Amino acid sequence: MTRATTHAEIDAAAPSSDVAFTPAVKEIQARRGSRGSYARMEARGGWATTVAPDLAAFIAEQTSVFLATANAEGQPYIQHRGGPAGFLRVLDDRTLGFADFRGNRQYITLGNLAENPRAHLFLIDYAHRRRIKIWGRARVVEDDPALLDRLRMPGDPTPVEQAILFEIEAWDANCPQHIPQRFEAADVAAALAARDARIAALEAMLAQRA
Repeated sequence: MTRATTHAEIDAAAPSSDVAFTPAVKEIQARRGSRGSYARMEARGGWATTVAPDLAAFIAEQTSVFLATANAEGQPYIQHRGGPAGFLRVLDDRTLGFADFRGNRQYITLGNLAENPRAHLFLIDYAHRRRIKIWGRARVVEDDPALLDRLRMPGDPTPVEQAILFEIEAWDANCPQHIPQRFEAADVAAALAARDARIAALEAMLAQRA
């Protein structure tokens, strides 16, 4: 007798990009002419599912991230989280995490995750015009002091209310098209300071030769 295929086996056989490429998405891709190239990518297994060194380096540089969740009825919500570079941590090759501090106490993200663990991270580097999309599942951790301390940035005394852990299912890098180039204020200040120091040094050299 032939054994029935389980949902877990179907999911394991599906390309990782199916997390975003639903049948409706694929139908539109076919109608608009892009299905062939994505089908070839799917034949190779789809998008990456673990943190490669280049992704880890990109994450370590970020000072801003957008976390998207949805409630049980599908109503989406996007929350911004920011901090010093490194506040979003790579905990292992499939897990990211960050310390979550008290905000306006609406708790929309926490409520959504209590109903629906599916989540999305969007990371964008305006200076270098790069962006990363990460699909997965997120959960809230409140009762793990060791984890909360691990995710706290060194020297930051702010009480951590909870941690958000994100389990990666797939990730993809976008092309730079249409990303406006912007620079962090601290980077601009550093560049101007270096320019001013160089000008001062050149002026001092000229003064010595006069």
